Amino acid sequence: METIEPKLRVLALDLDDTLLRSDLSISHRTRHAIRRAEKAGVIVVLASGRIPEAMEHVSRLLGLNKRLGYLISNNGALIKESHTGVIVHEAKLDRDTLLAICDLADAEDFPLQMYEDQIMYVSRQNEYTGIDERLTGFRQVVVENFRAMVGEGCYKLLIPGDPTNLSNVKEIIKTYLGAKITIFSRRPYSLELMSKGTDKGSALAKVAEIQKISAAEAMAIGDSMNDEAMIRWAGIGVAMANSDEQIKSIARLVTSHTNDEDGVAEVIDKYFFA
Repeated sequence: METIEPKLRVLALDLDDTLLRSDLSISHRTRHAIRRAEKAGVIVVLASGRIPEAMEHVSRLLGLNKRLGYLISNNGALIKESHTGVIVHEAKLDRDTLLAICDLADAEDFPLQMYEDQIMYVSRQNEYTGIDERLTGFRQVVVENFRAMVGEGCYKLLIPGDPTNLSNVKEIIKTYLGAKITIFSRRPYSLELMSKGTDKGSALAKVAEIQKISAAEAMAIGDSMNDEAMIRWAGIGVAMANSDEQIKSIARLVTSHTNDEDGVAEVIDKYFFA
């Protein structure tokens, strides 16, 4: 007997290199496919490592600021309703853990950075935070007493540095703080540190719980390792054609087209309206 899969009711989309093309735009075809899915009753969730302020342009472009949807930001540390801005979940790093990260990074001579209100705060200038400044468009501000500032709390702390040396500090932090934090490497020159158990998968599960939707009724599309948890959690986890090979290996489906070739629209057309 043929198995009939549940109707898909939620669509979670990573932004960079998934929904967004290389020039950070969204094609008309992809926008139309997403809107068509919404009209069919699908709830759209944007899930990114970006801070909320860096997601709002995309939300407005898709019209999610006018209807129910969700924005998962900071790799799952913060969830907001797209149309109201109401926070439905947040997970901040606690003060003791933040200060311990600062001490370990300082001992290994690595700088630190965090984002807030479209400003990139750094403990000291370096070439890697300069790359992020160009990519995000956020103003870079050097904070003399960075340790005191982050002690007030934050969703995510980053350690930028030479990729060949970051693996060492990553192992040191995992040894001392592995039970308290989650570590991602969204870009090869940066470690992203968040509270334990925080990722896009757990955040998507919370959205599904709010909407009384099962994992089997969810599709998640992404391209990199910070998408792994939601791709694994969703009933249909999809990797983009331009994804990391490791992500392709764990995804149920891999698109035929890249983010620059409307890979997201391809999947929506095939699996929501086949």
